[in-house]
Amino acid sequence: MEELIGNVTDATIQEYIQAPAAVVVFGIANCEGCTAMDGILADVAPVLRDRVRFGKAKMHVPGACREIKKRYTFETYPTTHFYAGGQLVRTTEGKMEPSEFRSVVESLLR
Repeated sequence: MEELIGNVTDATIQEYIQAPAAVVVFGIANCEGCTAMDGILADVAPVLRDRVRFGKAKMHVPGACREIKKRYTFETYPTTHFYAGGQLVRTTEGKMEPSEFRSVVESLLR
């Protein structure tokens, strides 16, 4: 069984981008907002796991996200990317409220 929230790295990012619907939260260690987003992901992922792919990129892990850092600019963490049909459709910086997060995730399915 695939894990609810996958580990996103340079080697796996394309699997998320190419999914019909996906959410990737880019975060770092010791980040209060990142920790808050972990809880929100844990609440939403079980409900929508059959329709949306969820992942976290641990940007602080040496060597794991070098190419991701070259491709995207991150002003703050967490930064959340929402993908639909192979396209980045929304970027949100900072912690999101649970209701807003779920609403945006559900909009990917429309």
